[in-house]
Amino acid sequence: MKYLITYVFFILLGCPFFSQAQLQIAVQFSDNMVLQRNQPIMLWGKGKPDEKIDAQLGSLTASAIVQQNSSWQINFPPQPATASPIQLMLAMGQEKIQIKNILIGDVWLCIGQSNMEWPMSRELHWKTEQQQADQPLIRFINPPPVGRYVYNVKFKDSLLHRLNEEKFYQWNGWETSSSSTISSMSSVAYYFAKRIQQDVAIPVGLINLSIGGAPLESFIGTEALLADEQFKQKVNGNWLFNDALPVWIRQRGLQNLDSVPFMYGDEYGPNHAFKPGFAYKSGILPLTNFPISGVLVYQGESNAEEKERVDEYGKLFRLLVNQYRHNWSLPNLPFYWVQLSSIERPHWPAFRDEQRKLLELIPNSGMAVTTDYGLRNDVHPPNKKIVGERLALLALRDVYEQKIIAAGPLPLAATYKRNKVFIHFKYADELKTSDGNTLREFSIDGVLTTTAIIKKNKVIIAVDYKPKGIWYGWKPFSDGNLVNKAGLPASTFYLNID
Repeated sequence: MKYLITYVFFILLGCPFFSQAQLQIAVQFSDNMVLQRNQPIMLWGKGKPDEKIDAQLGSLTASAIVQQNSSWQINFPPQPATASPIQLMLAMGQEKIQIKNILIGDVWLCIGQSNMEWPMSRELHWKTEQQQADQPLIRFINPPPVGRYVYNVKFKDSLLHRLNEEKFYQWNGWETSSSSTISSMSSVAYYFAKRIQQDVAIPVGLINLSIGGAPLESFIGTEALLADEQFKQKVNGNWLFNDALPVWIRQRGLQNLDSVPFMYGDEYGPNHAFKPGFAYKSGILPLTNFPISGVLVYQGESNAEEKERVDEYGKLFRLLVNQYRHNWSLPNLPFYWVQLSSIERPHWPAFRDEQRKLLELIPNSGMAVTTDYGLRNDVHPPNKKIVGERLALLALRDVYEQKIIAAGPLPLAATYKRNKVFIHFKYADELKTSDGNTLREFSIDGVLTTTAIIKKNKVIIAVDYKPKGIWYGWKPFSDGNLVNKAGLPASTFYLNID
């Protein structure tokens, strides 16, 4: 396999730019966009060296001189949220750019794989929601990556010629939520934004960079992977044949790229959505001067198929979080992720537990539990409304400081006393079962279920001896039914017994 090795250096973090004239602005900016409130606003683009750029954003004005490398940057001070549209005017000599219908609110970055990508047109409540989709304070930008909805086939030339950092995502402009625009938008992200906007009444912007099938490694920069002793092997030689990466994504990569006539690439192999660091370099890195409110993640299916990948996921996810927080210079940037649902796949209980344990390791974070809505043999449960709304509860509690119950019962400790095991929980107000039946899915050996009861917001299990630990929801397709006052489900977990 011969690779065309290209080294493309983009001005200002590799961003492509809108407009073919000398005065250009980065493609992340367009009509209908949302700019992040309460953080400095940065605009950037290209122009003619030494020329002056004048900018007016609403009533604010600023200017800058184009640098010798043709780049320019203009900063505005932080602004409060506004639901009244404003416009941006840029001028360089006789050239002008006008961007209209801009709101200032909260911008959320959405990453993950197909369950985050899952469009509204295929969501369970689509027909009903289509009639309610005119939401002028919800805006989104949804750039399709190369290969979206192209499965199990060799890429055509039209896709191969887009497999570089500049063209991988097609930045097609911001849109206002309506029945005619949201059909291809992430349904999880839409329902998240709708709940936030309804409860807080500020504009919400969504940037959806999710990619069906993408492993977590795609969204982490290669420099972070290489700097980590455990993960540097993930960027060692051609990724298509690198055993440190999930098997499934390498198989899919070969289906798309094997024996094709043309490809971009480097010493780590041909470019592809699943290549370590490629989505990061193409989409995340160019955004780091665009302030955001937080990050939503629905990812893991591609990293949950092999025990080695499950065991490393917690540390790998923390690497991603640390890199993003560093890039945005926000050490407490909120991160909320979706715990994988129930399905008949052997490693998913352990993977769900790894996701749960991240809550103890990543401050200012939260996890939406979804084991109660999975499908036994389908990785794509169509009810994304429940997922988006559970993510929104976490943000409403933490970012918007609402006094609500935002998560289901989370285990704190398991103790043994006088032939009984007592399991203590956080978010344990009014523990109950979701269906009124007896508790299910508690185990003292990880295989067989055992009788458990609820008493004074604890779960109690009678035993003949002190077990090593307690498992809950450990079936791949779990039917666990422990919930709290808010009806939110308990996470899959394993605890040692004290």
